[in-house]
Amino acid sequence: MSLPDRNNPYSFEAFLNILHDFDFYTDDPFLQKTLKCFAGDEFVELDRKLREFSPKVSFRWRPLTDTGGKPNKLPWVEHYDAYNRRIDRIVRTAETLQLEKEIFSEGLYSSRVTAWESMAKRYLLHQLGEFGVMCPITCTEGLVALIRHFPEDHIPDVKAILKHCTEGVDGEYGIGAEFVSEIQGGSDIPSNLLEAVPEDDRYRLYGSKFFTSAIHADYAVVTAKISGSEDVGTFIVPAWMPGNKEKEIRNNFRINRIKWKMGTAEVPTAELEYDGAICYAVGPTNRGVANAVGIVLSLARLCVGIASAANMTRAAREAQLYAEFRDVFGAKIGEWALANQQVRDLVHEAQRCLAGVCKIYALFQELGGRLQPGLASGEPLEMRRKRFLLRELIIIQKLVTAYDSVDALRKGISIFGGHGVIEDFCALPRIFRDAAVNELWEGPRNVLLMQVFRDIGRAAEFYPPDQFLGDLLSGALEVEIAELGRRAMEFSDNPPFQKLDKDSRHRAVVWEEFIVEVFRIYQETALREVGPEPIIASGKMSMPEIWK
Repeated sequence: MSLPDRNNPYSFEAFLNILHDFDFYTDDPFLQKTLKCFAGDEFVELDRKLREFSPKVSFRWRPLTDTGGKPNKLPWVEHYDAYNRRIDRIVRTAETLQLEKEIFSEGLYSSRVTAWESMAKRYLLHQLGEFGVMCPITCTEGLVALIRHFPEDHIPDVKAILKHCTEGVDGEYGIGAEFVSEIQGGSDIPSNLLEAVPEDDRYRLYGSKFFTSAIHADYAVVTAKISGSEDVGTFIVPAWMPGNKEKEIRNNFRINRIKWKMGTAEVPTAELEYDGAICYAVGPTNRGVANAVGIVLSLARLCVGIASAANMTRAAREAQLYAEFRDVFGAKIGEWALANQQVRDLVHEAQRCLAGVCKIYALFQELGGRLQPGLASGEPLEMRRKRFLLRELIIIQKLVTAYDSVDALRKGISIFGGHGVIEDFCALPRIFRDAAVNELWEGPRNVLLMQVFRDIGRAAEFYPPDQFLGDLLSGALEVEIAELGRRAMEFSDNPPFQKLDKDSRHRAVVWEEFIVEVFRIYQETALREVGPEPIIASGKMSMPEIWK
């Protein structure tokens, strides 16, 4: 029994000391083991670099994200200056600006940073849940990859943009964005109506975009139709022409308003209108859909997988640490069987997600870190199949892990009880809202499920569905592979998306369940390749025995 005490001595200091002293990389044995498994010979140097980098994430940038995401510090647009000049200035909090400058200065896409180093650093950064910086980081990767994929299009202006976004200019790094969605359709890129009018070696844009995140960026990848044509192209649009950023003279476009979103609130998402904005075509102007989806959006989907694994890891870690600290009904939370199992499940889900992400990223690097727009290719059959396998894994990973991330964060919040929804007590509510929005970026679940089905059908002539499933599930049990391959062929023979009758609706749901089941097996196979390891170093746990 406890007697009344008006000076209640209870304190959270023991929990906070462990939480705030946790190094996201050094104190995570599972992350280290996973990177060692999949990064290969690069791991020794990668490990050294991450041990230098992680303290900045864990101790310098983490507190900034906790304060920068508060409701009174969200971005807004100032349309006019004191002299009635239209400037459409995006006003953001000092914490976000500091984070942006310091993180972009790491040169994550520069020649001095390897692909695995960039990926691992972004995984650590995504644990902060700071989309005001990490959304533009993701978009910049897509912009850089698009330009690099078409070196023949490198006119001087495009070369300057590439250098600004990769190596920096006078210590300043260019920030990228992706503007695809229009009011009549988000994922439906062929329905774009934005017009691109040719003018010498460049184009001018006329029309509107309805959902443009990272509107503060220096450059954006924009999809638009060539004047008088139904062809969609991809274009790089500067926010300001050279010398005009300091003068706040926009490149012939207006920002109509900032949208009010349920999550990712630190990144300004806007509606804008182009009125002759100068832009540069990158890639064939009749292949914009393939280029946007196959390169830019595919890389963003890959990043969603990385972010999802990071979110789940943070939820699992903080739930486990709190379960070791908090006493309820005479015992620690983690000493109660149901809560103990819930935390174990959460840790397992985070681990299999990270293992799957790294296995896919290893395949991406095996293929040269280069994506193929569309399915057409003159490469040998084996290479075509590998590229198709990577393409579908990226899509499936996005639709599965983005959903899992929301669920994992909800579970993590529940371990905290009522404290789990107190925004300045725990970062998980903010990350939970971000994850819910992240699930919709780069194609919502239904769209991607149908895209996978269509892709498998289109590729069947060079990659039969059962063989595709067999390669995807390499390392799984033979009986599982055979059964899933048989079911895949059944879907091919009787498509679930052609009609609107009861049977078709049921088969569409079964297709969703099938895809999730397939990817679960892929993740578990990856996890077995890594092997068991805790996500918290033993020295950071107060009760390691309850997790054995």
